[in-house]
Amino acid sequence: MKSEREVKNGVTEEEREVKRKRSDSPPPPLGFNNPLLPLANAYDDDDEDEENEQKKSQTRGVVKGEGNGNKDNDEDDDDDDDAFKGRGKRSRQVEVRRDCPYLDTVNRQVLDFDFERFCSVSLSNLNVYACLVCGKYFQGRSQKSHAYTHSLEADHHVYINLLTEKVYCLPDSYEINDPSLDDIRHVLNPRFSRAQVEELDKNRQWSRALDGSDYLPGMVGLNNIQKTEFVNVTIQSLMRVTPLRNFFLIPENYQHCKSPLVHRFGELTRKIWHARNFKGQVSPHEFLQAVMKASKKRFRIGQQSDPVEFMSWLLNTLHMDLRPSKDASSIIHQCFQGELEVVKEYQGNENKETSRMPFLMLGLDLPPPPLFKDVMEKNIIPQVALFDLLKKFDGETVTEVVRPKLARMRYRVTRSPPYLMFHMVRFKKNNFFKEKNPTLVNFPVKDMELRDYIPSLPTAPEGEKVCSKYNLIANIVHDGKPEDGYFRVFVQRKSQELWYEMQDLHVAETLSQMVELSEAYMQIYEQQEK
Repeated sequence: MKSEREVKNGVTEEEREVKRKRSDSPPPPLGFNNPLLPLANAYDDDDEDEENEQKKSQTRGVVKGEGNGNKDNDEDDDDDDDAFKGRGKRSRQVEVRRDCPYLDTVNRQVLDFDFERFCSVSLSNLNVYACLVCGKYFQGRSQKSHAYTHSLEADHHVYINLLTEKVYCLPDSYEINDPSLDDIRHVLNPRFSRAQVEELDKNRQWSRALDGSDYLPGMVGLNNIQKTEFVNVTIQSLMRVTPLRNFFLIPENYQHCKSPLVHRFGELTRKIWHARNFKGQVSPHEFLQAVMKASKKRFRIGQQSDPVEFMSWLLNTLHMDLRPSKDASSIIHQCFQGELEVVKEYQGNENKETSRMPFLMLGLDLPPPPLFKDVMEKNIIPQVALFDLLKKFDGETVTEVVRPKLARMRYRVTRSPPYLMFHMVRFKKNNFFKEKNPTLVNFPVKDMELRDYIPSLPTAPEGEKVCSKYNLIANIVHDGKPEDGYFRVFVQRKSQELWYEMQDLHVAETLSQMVELSEAYMQIYEQQEK
C-alpha cells in the first residue's frame, strides 16, 4: 500500500531511490583524451578554489533572494548575500597552527631568494612556493601541484609563498604561524622604516652571516654572473648617493610605477643595505633580467659593456619610468641634473648660436699619450691635473668639433647638481682596433672647490648659501688592456670616512692614497652640505 504522502506527490520510494543513484553516478567518459587536462591540473591551486567557492556562494545568495518573492525588501536580500559570502569563505578557510613538527627541517643555509621566481618544473611564475628544506621553487599547493608532489616524493614539508610570505605545511595543507620564521620573511622581502633609513649613514655595526663571516650592510659583494662587472661597479657607485638610496629603500615612494626595472632596482637596493641577510653577498640576477628586457638585450649577461654607457642608459630609463608626467622631474634629475651653456661658432659664419642644455654627466678629454719611448725603452705614463681638464667648461676654452659640421664650441656650467659625475674619455676606436689612454688624472678626494676649477660658475642669490665644495664618494677604474681588462670601484663609507675597494665579491678596506693613484674612468662627487 502506498502512503498518503507518496500518493500526493505521485512518486514512489523506489522511483526516488533510482533518481538519487543516477544523480550520484559520475558522468560518462569522453570518447577522446583531452591532452590539456594534465596541464590544467598542474596549475590548480587552493587560492583559485577559494575564489571559485566565493563566486558560487554569491550566486546562491542571489538565487535565494529571488526565491523569497519579496522584491521590496532589498536590505534583507543584501544581508542574506553577506551571510552566504561569509559562509563560503569559512568553508574554504585554511587551518592556522603554531605547532608544526617539521620546523626543525628548515635549512636556512640553502635558501637563496636572489634568483627569478619561477617553478623549477613548469617554469611558471604563478603561485610559486619555495621549499624551505632544499631551497627549490615549485608551483601551487593543491593535490595535483608540483609542490604537493615534491612534499610526498622528497619528504619536504615546509613551504613559503614568495608573494604573500605565508608558510604552509604540505601535504597537510595548513598554515604555520610561528615567529621563528620571521627572519626568512625579512630576507625574502627586506623592509626599512623611515627612521632606519635616516640612521644608515651613522651605523658602524657589522653583521654576521650564517656561515660566520662578517659583512657591512651596504658594503656587500655582488656576484659576477658572466662578464657583468660593468653592472656591479655601477650599482655599487649609485648606492653611495644618499637621496637615491633612501628613495628606493622605501617601496611606497614608487608603488605607482609599473616598470619592472624600477622595482628590481629597489629590491636590489634593499638587499644590499639589509642587515639580516643569510649571506654576505647579493646576486643581481633578477635585476639583470629586467635590464636585458628593458634595453632589448643591448646590455646582457655574457657580453662586456662600458659602465659609462650603462650608467647613462640606466639613469635615463629610471627617470622616464619614475616621472608621473612628461614634464615632471624625478629623483634622478634631482640628484644628477645640471645645466650647460653651449656657444657654437661655425667656420665662415660670424653668427654665434647660444643654447642651454641639461646634463647628467660631464665628459673630460684626456691629452694624447706620447708616441715615443724614453731612454729606458719604456713608454712614459703622463699625468694631468683635474684642474686642467675642467677648463673645458669655463666658458672661454675652445673645443673643436668635426661632426656634424666643423665648429668651435665653448661650454660653461651654469648650474651644478648636488652630485657631479665625471667621465674620463680613455677609449677610442680607430680603423683597426680599440686603444686605451693610460694618462693618470690627479684629483682631490676631499674639499674640491669647483669655483676654483670653473671660475664662471654663477654665484648664489642674496640670502642663499650654496656650497661649491665637493667630496669624492665613488671612483670607477679600469685595469688591463682595452679588450681584456676589468673594472673595479673605490667607494667611501660615510659613517667612518673609510675607503673600500670592491670588485665583484671582493671587498677590502684601502687607503685614500690608493684611490688617487688609480686610472680613474668615472667619478661621482657629492656636494657638501650648505
